[in-house]
Amino acid sequence: QVQLVESGGDLVQAGGSLRLSCATSGRTFRDYVMGWFRQAPGKEREFVAVISRGGGRTRYADSVKGRFTISRDNAKNTVYLQMNSLKPEDTALYYCAASTIDTLLPGQRYEYWGQGTQVTVSS
Repeated sequence: QVQLVESGGDLVQAGGSLRLSCATSGRTFRDYVMGWFRQAPGKEREFVAVISRGGGRTRYADSVKGRFTISRDNAKNTVYLQMNSLKPEDTALYYCAASTIDTLLPGQRYEYWGQGTQVTVSS
C-alpha cells in the first residue's frame, strides 16, 4: 500500500511558474514508476508526465513538453512537477500516481492515486 499526498497547487497568472510535490509513504518509493495527471472541469483525466523508478527516464504529454519537468528524490520519497510558462489551459486538478509496471506508457495502469492539488492559471 502506498499513500500519496500532493501539494503546491495555487492560483497563478499566465506565464508564471509552480512546483507541485507528491509525498509518498508506505512501500518502498523506488519500486514505483511515478506519474502526474490532470483533470479540468468537464474533461477527462489526462496524462501529463511520468518518470522511471531511478529517475533517468521521463516522458511528457505534447501539451506540456518543454514547459514542465518531472523529477523525483528517492531519498525523500517525493516526486515533483516543475511547471513553467503556465497557460490558462493548464488549469486543472493535478494528481500524482504510482505504478508497479516498469514502463513509461501514458495509458499504463496506476495502482495508487493521490487526492489532487488545484492549479488555476488566470489570463
